Amino acid sequence: MDDIKRIVADIDKRQLKPIYFLMGQESYYIDQLANYIEENVLTEEEKGFNQSILYGKDVSVDEIISAAKRFPMMAEYQVIIVKEAQDLSRNIEDLILYLKQMQPTTILVFCYKYKTLDKRKKLYKAIKEKGEVVESKRLYDNQIPDWIKRVLHGKNYSISPKAAILLLEFLGTDLAKINNELQKLMLVTPQGQQITPHIIEENIGISKDFNNFELQNALGQKDFKKAFRIINYFSQNPKEHPVQKTTPLLYLYFSKLLKYHALSDKSKFNAAKQLGINAYFVKDYVVGAKNYPMKKVSAMIEQIRTIDAKSKGVNAASATNADLLKELLINAAK
Repeated sequence: MDDIKRIVADIDKRQLKPIYFLMGQESYYIDQLANYIEENVLTEEEKGFNQSILYGKDVSVDEIISAAKRFPMMAEYQVIIVKEAQDLSRNIEDLILYLKQMQPTTILVFCYKYKTLDKRKKLYKAIKEKGEVVESKRLYDNQIPDWIKRVLHGKNYSISPKAAILLLEFLGTDLAKINNELQKLMLVTPQGQQITPHIIEENIGISKDFNNFELQNALGQKDFKKAFRIINYFSQNPKEHPVQKTTPLLYLYFSKLLKYHALSDKSKFNAAKQLGINAYFVKDYVVGAKNYPMKKVSAMIEQIRTIDAKSKGVNAASATNADLLKELLINAAK
């Protein structure tokens, strides 16, 4: 995020603001910036008397204001970091009293996760005027592979497109969770080398051959033997591979395949842009479009909807997850 980079640069230049309000659905950037402030504003000697870590569930807004009005001891600043500040949401507007007369030697940091301030109210406007408000938004699925690539590039690593998709599929869009796994992978991979699906399988336990991404490819290529093997593998590991996780990914694939059919300009980079995918994967949609005419794609989408409903108990009788996916396979083969 550009705001994060700018604020870090300002901190390094000692251009500090009296209040930082870090909010939003993506906790990763909130934690990263709060940790940077915690580690870099004060020296180790100053931290003992002048750095406080508070938690929203344990303090009130009044207590935070009272602490913020204190003077630092033998230091230029005191730093107060309020973690889990979203627990103060019912009374957070009371902070406006402090904003009217802030202590210039206090650096006050709020980690307000999974929520945001009302931008129409006085508190948001006052913090925006006198300090920094950072809204950390959750990334979309199609943005995650590029994020993984950027993180690894900054550490002198690279990753194959397939490996990045594999991490997304199994770890979701939680950046903190993905970053933890990347740290593990970097420990076992020499700098300068590429992280591959094989390295992920060996060190994280994610199968490079039996996963939703490979099932999607098998269906797109009409390789039904491979798709059947993957479905059987899923049936032996139902907790790790619930059908409710598979159907949304297949729905997304066939929806994008329908969109690909409708493109007038099917050139590689235009298709990638319009579908919101890495250009590396356009070839999968070229193959899928050849194997599934538009009418068949529409039928597959409808079938996936039906299977998703059955997996949630709608007209499902006693069908297992494997039965439902095999039903999809039979329809794809028609």
